[in-house]
Amino acid sequence: MEDINPSFEQRIDLNELREAIEKIKYEIGKIIIGQSEMVDLIAAALLADGHILIEGVPGVAKTLTSKLFSKTISVDFSRIQFTPDLMPSDVLGTAIFNQKVNEFEFRKGPIFSNIVLIDEINRAPAKTQAALFEAMEERQITADGNEYKLAYPFIVVATQNPVEQEGTYRLPEAQLDRFMFKIEVNYPNLEEEVSIITGVHQRRNQVDFDKIAPVVSPEKLKDYRNKVQEVHIETPLIKYIAQIVEKTRNNPSLYLGASPRASIAILNSSKAMAAVRGRDFVTPEDIKQVTIPVLIHRVVVTPEKEMESVTAKQIIEEIINNIEIPR
Repeated sequence: MEDINPSFEQRIDLNELREAIEKIKYEIGKIIIGQSEMVDLIAAALLADGHILIEGVPGVAKTLTSKLFSKTISVDFSRIQFTPDLMPSDVLGTAIFNQKVNEFEFRKGPIFSNIVLIDEINRAPAKTQAALFEAMEERQITADGNEYKLAYPFIVVATQNPVEQEGTYRLPEAQLDRFMFKIEVNYPNLEEEVSIITGVHQRRNQVDFDKIAPVVSPEKLKDYRNKVQEVHIETPLIKYIAQIVEKTRNNPSLYLGASPRASIAILNSSKAMAAVRGRDFVTPEDIKQVTIPVLIHRVVVTPEKEMESVTAKQIIEEIINNIEIPR
């Protein structure tokens, strides 16, 4: 497949951005073996200002990767373990009566951080999950009629286990739509498994987070994000994105198609993926790489197709394969 090669010279200097991403990958690679696609997608979401949902069976380093990633950025980090008894105030904060001044004051919760890791997001009930809506969409929360802005940058990285169903609460479609990517993490292959075991043995079963060097400051991240927005995309590729999303809305195998928010997510993340690769223009390969992670949690398969064990990923792949790639 030939990439679109616009007839203009490189307009944006992306060398520093690309070097920073490579350094981030190197730092994470000190501990994490394999999972290169997950790391690429997390980096793209970071540059595109998107939230991330990571799904995988226990023990595939979902939480560890998220913590390591946060260490490579010079920002605050907090972790919230979602449980069935967790209340919205445990996440957002609550008003406490201050006897010294004889009035209530708002005590901020763990959501007031830069990178917020929400472990096992589907373990908390809908009321607590819904507390994240405003924070994820508008980067603020409202409590007792007052608005509180969240610090820049603000990214939610949530994990969930797809295997266990007892004691879990399925995320509603409106909540899922707030995540730019849903990244499915699989088991490592044999060679990666050997490397993982060897690494744990050499580290004496310890993970020293202090050895992970910060790479990007908030100021640099803002600069990188501005550069990503300048990445060029040809009009035929914009139409290509629209065609993919439109096909999800009239596909007989899908009960629910993707919204315009999905189209924008594909646009922004494909620009970020191009920048990660050192290009200031988007190619069809960039779009294809991000389309499944953007759409897989936004579409709903019909009950009939579910009974036939047809997955959303298979349907999206079929849609992509049936649309002519712009040249």
